[in-house]
Amino acid sequence: MSVKFTFEEALGRTGFGRYSYTVIGAIGVNTIAYACITYGTIIIVPSSACELHTTSTQRGILAAGPIIGLILGSGLWGLLADLFGRRRTLLISILSAAFVNVLSSFSVNWIMLLCLQFLSALLASGLFSQSMSMLSESVPVAKRNVVMLLANSISFLAQGLMAVFAIPIIPLTFSYYIPILNIHWNSWRTLQIVYSLPSLVAAGWMYYLEESPKFAYARGMHDESLEILKRIHNINYRGTREIFEVVEIVKLQKPPTFTIKEQIFPLFRLPLLKSTVIMTLLLIFQQTGAFIMWLPTISNQVLKLVKEGEGTELTVCGVLNASRTWEPNSGVSPCSLDVAAMLTLFTLGLIHSILICLVSIVVNKVGRRNMVIIITTVCGLCGIVVNLVPNIFVSGILFMVFMAGFIVISLYMAMAVALFPTHLRAFALSFVLSGGRVALFASVQIINYLLENNCEFSFHLFSGIFALSALLASFLSDDSKTMKN
Repeated sequence: MSVKFTFEEALGRTGFGRYSYTVIGAIGVNTIAYACITYGTIIIVPSSACELHTTSTQRGILAAGPIIGLILGSGLWGLLADLFGRRRTLLISILSAAFVNVLSSFSVNWIMLLCLQFLSALLASGLFSQSMSMLSESVPVAKRNVVMLLANSISFLAQGLMAVFAIPIIPLTFSYYIPILNIHWNSWRTLQIVYSLPSLVAAGWMYYLEESPKFAYARGMHDESLEILKRIHNINYRGTREIFEVVEIVKLQKPPTFTIKEQIFPLFRLPLLKSTVIMTLLLIFQQTGAFIMWLPTISNQVLKLVKEGEGTELTVCGVLNASRTWEPNSGVSPCSLDVAAMLTLFTLGLIHSILICLVSIVVNKVGRRNMVIIITTVCGLCGIVVNLVPNIFVSGILFMVFMAGFIVISLYMAMAVALFPTHLRAFALSFVLSGGRVALFASVQIINYLLENNCEFSFHLFSGIFALSALLASFLSDDSKTMKN
């Protein structure tokens, strides 16, 4: 009589090897593709300003278009992934988004660019949450937190890679007239094509991956799930004599029903209601990303003051007030590339990636929840005291520590994966991310106003809210003992 294994036991027997690294790489490229398509407008909008003759108001609308697409499409793609599978939905999403993104490079006016950028973001809106779901369901539980954090470190590096792609391309001066469209093919249109290439690489990589074995299991396809696990084991242990000992897995007594109603409503009923509310609020409270757009202005002004040997007694808000300008790329032509700003974004992305790697080393000992409490408390308090220290160097360091709090998003994703069941996971991740995106859209507008009219209060307000995340996270169960086991 054969021994039956639970699904997690069977997944653990597949090991951690070539297939596991392949999945991590594919999901990493997915997150880069996601960033290039949805956030590429940060660079494309100012670079296209002269040719499309956009005003500052129109550029603001162009920047908002993809964010709205992300908010509207995320839940839908999560629902589709829970109904039809991670791999299939990811392939459709990434290829369709890349196609529309390529089309947007042929935009004849800003309205066409807005519509196509909105559509491409809508199509790509589920890439991040679906990728995290598939990754978490394809590796043994003992390695799950580490691999998710490593994949997230690649996503943070993606913002820097966007800058690296732009620096050599945007300054190019070539221009080829296309009579049929009455446009000139130039550097910003080329960059838009380049931003679509990671999607093609990711789609090709994803094509050779297996479907999430846990998704197949949750759908009641036990035999198919077992076959997927066998193939994963064979790849992980290729070249060895290791035998997959699992011949049967414990079947679900009552596979969940898959209707739209049953995919959505359980998140808003006990016992999942508490997790849904807390995880959504944690994403809403995390608005350090809204300050990123001001980082180039602050760093440039600090370098200027240091070079002149003045202003060392200023705080971060003092630097912003001294700049006498309230646009992120001050002093730069709307059609040119601020290389210093791009290098600043790259440096920030690199720092975030390194921090995530460091967190991945200790997270299994400390626990996800406790790690969130530590990071939000430290970074939130640093944000509160940023403008209480009259020294630009100390104030700047405190600001960078506050900005480092952005990495908790990776921990939030790992926590959400553990809190929500497989058959609801993709939609649940998409839903809580949408809450954060709605808050981000509002926070950018609020912070822009406050930094100009009451800079210190903006730091006190948003840093205080971020620090409160520690209290909110404390209502979740302590997972440190479970993770050690």
